[in-house]
Amino acid sequence: MRATDRPLIVGVDGSEPGLDALDWAVDMAALWQLPLRVVYGSRWHAYEGRTAHRTTAQDVVGAAVERAVRRLSVIQVSAEVLPEEPAAALTRLSGGAAAVVVGARGHGELAALHLGSVGLSVAAHALSPVVVVRGARKSREGGFGMVTVGIDDPREAGPAVEFAFLEARLRGSAVTAVHAWRCPAQEVPDYPGMTAQEHRHRAEGLVTEALRGAVSAHPEVKVAHTTPEGRARAVLLEAATASDLLVVGARRSTAGLGMRLGPVNHALLHHAPCPVAVVPHD
Repeated sequence: MRATDRPLIVGVDGSEPGLDALDWAVDMAALWQLPLRVVYGSRWHAYEGRTAHRTTAQDVVGAAVERAVRRLSVIQVSAEVLPEEPAAALTRLSGGAAAVVVGARGHGELAALHLGSVGLSVAAHALSPVVVVRGARKSREGGFGMVTVGIDDPREAGPAVEFAFLEARLRGSAVTAVHAWRCPAQEVPDYPGMTAQEHRHRAEGLVTEALRGAVSAHPEVKVAHTTPEGRARAVLLEAATASDLLVVGARRSTAGLGMRLGPVNHALLHHAPCPVAVVPHD
């Protein structure tokens, strides 16, 4: 089933994380039945005198196309080198993409960084869903059979939930929906408000509401949900340890400049042990 006629875009630079992102994008393009567009962005390519760099860039995209076709020959692959900074190029192209896939780091990134500047910038500014490919091979290659989606406000969760269910259906995986909650009454003596049991009941209701449409639309997908007490960051990172993909939502900026990631999404993009998809909502 074709989700959209827009291409899936993947940024490459010849680095190992970039190759991981390419492999993941190839598999995703095949599942979604989408053309794959391989993009290498470099401002140095704009200078005619940089012959050696132009040759290197073309070698990188040529090798990427060969690798993609070897992995899955059934997909349609195109490639281009753009005279722009990588983050700027991928962000600009995101407006016409089904999704943008990037690696956790690239050339020039410090090894100690959990997420490189390109990946973070694209995730923060893209107009389409962004997948940052990270984690061990088992999660990147679907070894857990699980797509996890984080639920916050059910009124805004629709795009992320639909993305998660579509991915799970195409992969033949299950979905786990996660909503974390905290009870101030248990942390502060004499704090007025709901009890822990009431918080838990409310959380379960929020998840049920958020999933209702997707469960009806994708009855073949097995669904579970969990509503543990705790900080959202810690709860989602724990859930990601047995996931092939962690899907979260992010509100679109009112200025039309991409997504507002927030501290939880920042933490997930830097530390999650599996690929992370950030899906914009209004």
